[in-house]
Amino acid sequence: MPQPLCLECIRCGHEYPLTALDRNCEACAADEIASNLTPRYPESGPPDRDSLPDKPGSLWRYADFLPLDAADAVTLGEGMTPMVTVEGFGHGAIGVKDESRNPTWSFKDRLATVAVSWARKIGAPAIATSSTGNAGAAAAAYAARAGLPCVVLTYKGAAGAIVSQMRSYGAMVLTVPAMADRWHVLSAAISEFGWFPTSPYFGPAIGSNPFGIEGYKTLAYEIAEQYDWAPPDWCVLPVCYGDALYGMWKGFEEMRQWGWIETVPRLVAAETSGSLTAAGEQNVDMPPTVPRNSKSIANSIFIDRGTCQARHALKESNGTAVTLDDETLISARDRLAATSGLSVELSSAAAFAAVDALSGAGVMKPGESVVAIATASGLKDFGVPGIPQLGAPDVAPDLDSVLRALDENYGYHV
Repeated sequence: MPQPLCLECIRCGHEYPLTALDRNCEACAADEIASNLTPRYPESGPPDRDSLPDKPGSLWRYADFLPLDAADAVTLGEGMTPMVTVEGFGHGAIGVKDESRNPTWSFKDRLATVAVSWARKIGAPAIATSSTGNAGAAAAAYAARAGLPCVVLTYKGAAGAIVSQMRSYGAMVLTVPAMADRWHVLSAAISEFGWFPTSPYFGPAIGSNPFGIEGYKTLAYEIAEQYDWAPPDWCVLPVCYGDALYGMWKGFEEMRQWGWIETVPRLVAAETSGSLTAAGEQNVDMPPTVPRNSKSIANSIFIDRGTCQARHALKESNGTAVTLDDETLISARDRLAATSGLSVELSSAAAFAAVDALSGAGVMKPGESVVAIATASGLKDFGVPGIPQLGAPDVAPDLDSVLRALDENYGYHV
């Protein structure tokens, strides 16, 4: 794909320069709607699908559809994650796109590889992000690969063991007292020093870096290729700001326009706040702010207001949102690990809980194909406050004690 011409509003198409990373759409703001921007490319003929087998075995095999050439990529071999089949969530067999196989163990590597590649190309002096975990780890790793400094602002008690992961990549991680403190500090630094932001850093939240979000299109390309260009009826993923949700929709829609696929899957936003669910019920473009009656322990997807870009993807794909509580997420996570051998982050379990809920409600019909996106490894949750941790009972070093402990603690009889 040729290099982008400009950024344009996701909602109204208003054009902005490629450097306009410090704003939402000013035209939509007049309607009290905060809309993110996305790269716009020159019109061209459809790419050659038959050439894909000769491309690299990473997401950069789809560089023709991204804002940079593969030669400019900052890469760790991300993408081309496996599709695994599991059962036990009310819908028979479903496909699982296992994003824990990425270099930093989450789907955020797709955003980071493209965002940091763009930052290096334009000569940015440093990478900057506000993150409770996965996004910060990915930004840190790819900044290290690019030879760029990386500053991560997080808040007390949020990131657990992932802070150590960020630090291991050489990131400069700082903890501020509250979530809201991160953005105004980051905004000031970006304005004064030209640091390159990979995350949201001003409100109301619109989503992450527009160039980075292009990396999530590759989820759609990979799923379509893995399904022999007949994509599933449904794709389900955990949603916070909706970066991956929008990126996936854009990728599927591009393929539909090129004639590579016939239809776009219906997308499902698995959320904890209920903001996107309310937006669907009210049929509005800007999701409402919902009261924080209780804070979910699924940090990666807990916000009090969804984004216009997420709502756009759901509307355009005839999709839906599902609101889930922590108890349901914990049950889905534990069931998935115990029955399939896949250990996912608590936030990732939202996708599986959503399949269960929609199948039980008759929204997902028998025989319809479903793919759930497992966005991050269960290792990400170790040490995060509030998330139940599994331990091992002490036992005396003799067989009788071992057998008794197996019976008492696990109900296992020999």
